[in-house]
Amino acid sequence: MRNDFFNEAVWEQAWKEDANTAVKKMKRAGIDPAHTFDHKAKTFNEQTFSEEGRRRARRIMGWLEGQGVSFKDTSILDIGAASGGFTVPFAERGARVTSVESSLPLVELLKENIKGIAGGQVEVVAEPFENIDLEAKGWTNAFDFVFVSMCPVIVDWESVERVLSCARQFCYISMSVGSREHSLLNEIWPLVTDQPMKSKHLEMAYLLHLLYLKGYSYESLVTREMKTTEVTREAALQEVMDWLKIYGLPANDRNRSIAAEYLERTYPADKVEIRQGGRFGKVLIRLQDQSMYTRESAR
Repeated sequence: MRNDFFNEAVWEQAWKEDANTAVKKMKRAGIDPAHTFDHKAKTFNEQTFSEEGRRRARRIMGWLEGQGVSFKDTSILDIGAASGGFTVPFAERGARVTSVESSLPLVELLKENIKGIAGGQVEVVAEPFENIDLEAKGWTNAFDFVFVSMCPVIVDWESVERVLSCARQFCYISMSVGSREHSLLNEIWPLVTDQPMKSKHLEMAYLLHLLYLKGYSYESLVTREMKTTEVTREAALQEVMDWLKIYGLPANDRNRSIAAEYLERTYPADKVEIRQGGRFGKVLIRLQDQSMYTRESAR
């Protein structure tokens, strides 16, 4: 009997054709993944550089260092850099960072955030990674470390190979694992539908299984991460309507009216606190020294 569990081609095709990947669901909802944060770039930037956001970056960088990644004098390609949540600390540690970001509002904030950094260097490339001619840029096998955190550039195995082609030593990719948690969506959902909110297991499984089948050396980690934000009722309404569309519910006048009335009744001070996050997978792929790393190895 044929066992497709070990068939690379079957898994590659399954990922490519899966209609429920994060990016396809966003596009089906009429949301451009590359510009999701355009209208809320300032708020996103504030969250990124809040104490909570900085702690998150330090935790991830600490995990990477625990696996043997160093930042000083390292060339790093940060794909989907946003406003610099990792670009800035990478550069502060003495790295030479090339930051790719397609959202122009985030690019402007990124340029402000890298001003005055001592020790490292940052080059900003304001275009979609998918459109870049890697050979013409000289990016093939050009970076010690390629970093892709929660970026919609990862859509199938072909996109993973494109990212990997830029790396010499390490490549880090993080993605959602399962459905995202959103406190306001949980409040609004039963008001607009009697359908159950189905949990989704997203494409991290494809990534890990194909890395395994194709013989890569890697470490992986799955954690639950949450953050709290405070927004206006108007911003909250737009956010929850986007989430309803992603989950396949209509963003029609009825549902908008229900959500707006609930927000006005429940949050009269025009301050809506949202708790959101979920389970996130992180994988560090070793492309050079593929043996197990311990801290003693660095001595």
